[in-house]
Amino acid sequence: MKEHEVHSGWRHKLHEIIYEADTPKGKVFDIALIILIVISVILVMLETVDEFDAKYHNVLWFLEWVVTVFFTVEYIARIISIKKPLKYIFSFYGVIDFLSTIPLYLSYIFAGSQVLLAVRAFRLLRIFRILKLVKFIGEASQLSHALKASRTKIAVFIYVVLILSVIMGTFMYIIEGDEAGFTSIPRSIYWTIVTLTTVGYGDIAPQTNLGQFIATVIMILGYGIIAVPTGIVTTEFAKEYKKNQAAGGLQDNAHYVHVNTQSCPSCAAEGHRDNAKHCYNCGDLL
Repeated sequence: MKEHEVHSGWRHKLHEIIYEADTPKGKVFDIALIILIVISVILVMLETVDEFDAKYHNVLWFLEWVVTVFFTVEYIARIISIKKPLKYIFSFYGVIDFLSTIPLYLSYIFAGSQVLLAVRAFRLLRIFRILKLVKFIGEASQLSHALKASRTKIAVFIYVVLILSVIMGTFMYIIEGDEAGFTSIPRSIYWTIVTLTTVGYGDIAPQTNLGQFIATVIMILGYGIIAVPTGIVTTEFAKEYKKNQAAGGLQDNAHYVHVNTQSCPSCAAEGHRDNAKHCYNCGDLL
């Protein structure tokens, strides 16, 4: 019995350090983890710079192994510190943590797979726990609903833009031809989309007066087109906000202000209310 209590005790402490961002030790661990993730991503970037890699290859390799070993130990610790490890393993963060750990090991089997270490950038999402940005889940939910409500209008808008791009691209192909770089209709459509989005790489440019006039029209249209999706989403967001206000949504969303970063020791679910005694996901005692 005592042995079981000791085991539960150290596992509880380990869980508190790894999963709880509200505790002093948890904050230190999470901040150290974020720093290591940033360092790891920078190391991967530097490895792709030939001049730098040629000069400091061994140093970069050693540092990458140090970070990888730490992430491996952390991943194992996350698994053994919760009662239902499969909940973590197959969760979003669990999959990301696993994918960010294995590439360096795989590099001994598959050449070049260490580049996949860049996936560690996704682990920076954990910074939301440290900064307690979960309080904005209510607002994010409204934005999510607004985007869903706008999807049909945005799809129609994109469809119209694509048709416009095909038509304008075909005209430019006929008007300008090979001499100006419009060697095919797909290439002309590419130029139209680049011009319409106001990117303007400058690798193709119309030479005739008519072609330049059409290019001017497309550029002016581009400024108007950029504003359309923003207006659609903003309108839906305003409707969603009014709907929540009319239905007492502001009061219902009040609990988002009082959620903490406490993680369930059983299934690792986060985002519990401050006064919660049981996990909303699995029902176990917090």
